[in-house]
Amino acid sequence: MKVLLYTEGVKYIGKSGLGKAIKHQMKALEYANVEYTLDPKDDYDIVHVNFYGPKSYALAKKAKKKGKKIVYHAHSTEEDFRNSFIFSNQIAPLFKKWIVTCYKLGDHIITPTPYSKKLLEGYGMNRKITAISNGIELEKFKVDKSKMHQFRQTYGYSKDDKVIVGIGLYLERKGILDFVELAKRLKDYKFIWFGYTPSYAVPRKIRKAIKVKLPNLTFAGYVEQDMIISALNDCNLYVFPTLEETEGIPIIEACACKTKAIVRDIPVFEDWLEDGVNVYKAKDVDEFESKIKKILNNELPDLTKEGYKVALSRDLKIIGQELKKVYEEVLNDKSA
Repeated sequence: MKVLLYTEGVKYIGKSGLGKAIKHQMKALEYANVEYTLDPKDDYDIVHVNFYGPKSYALAKKAKKKGKKIVYHAHSTEEDFRNSFIFSNQIAPLFKKWIVTCYKLGDHIITPTPYSKKLLEGYGMNRKITAISNGIELEKFKVDKSKMHQFRQTYGYSKDDKVIVGIGLYLERKGILDFVELAKRLKDYKFIWFGYTPSYAVPRKIRKAIKVKLPNLTFAGYVEQDMIISALNDCNLYVFPTLEETEGIPIIEACACKTKAIVRDIPVFEDWLEDGVNVYKAKDVDEFESKIKKILNNELPDLTKEGYKVALSRDLKIIGQELKKVYEEVLNDKSA
């Protein structure tokens, strides 16, 4: 069995969550001893398509004509397309029609969570859908003591500063407006946001938010994963105020680092993150503010040991076996 992992526009999406997911797939297949190629000109048994662009559509159509099996990875939904880039809400219905057209080319659809699976089932595509996490390479998140304080040293934080980290593109959907509001309200804490989106691609209110001048707020832009790992290991709290996700890899990474964490209470997290068990949850900015204070003042129990179990269950060694199982099922399905 040989799999073609196909993603168009890698150089454009490489710094996004999707770009990270592709790298995770490669590592997961290596762990599972599944042979794969990135070259469409190679011979292969299954094409695993990761994007919904025109080249991906054309490749899937061509593969289908050749009798190849197709696994389509549904990383995106109409719901998480909204509140992202300029005009995203206006074109969201057309986006939905297009991704359905693409996804229906798959003999089998993979999506990251039970929540996104439920959304896709509501699209009426009549395809088998399996929820498989994008996963993380757990070993990478172990603390390197020599780099433990690299984050604080780089950004000028003292050991006594209480530092709150956010991660994501500059999108309204990621909750960046609430992150800025929290920084305004909680002046005694340091806030830093990792991630970047060109200002021309986002609405005016987002451009305005990222230009706000607050002494306790830093927009660090895109950084390499080593800095993210250092930050998660050396910060006091990870805050994920996202409004919509198909999964949300940064919260898994925070769990892997045994970082205290609070996420927005939204449906995507219902099946695997429990408020007061492995993370804390907040419904709005007021609840975020209240719980952040309590967490950082040690008025709420430390949940990081339970949070680590979330990361453990999503290690790429496990994800590789889950992907392999889907590939074998697709190859053995003579009706597909």
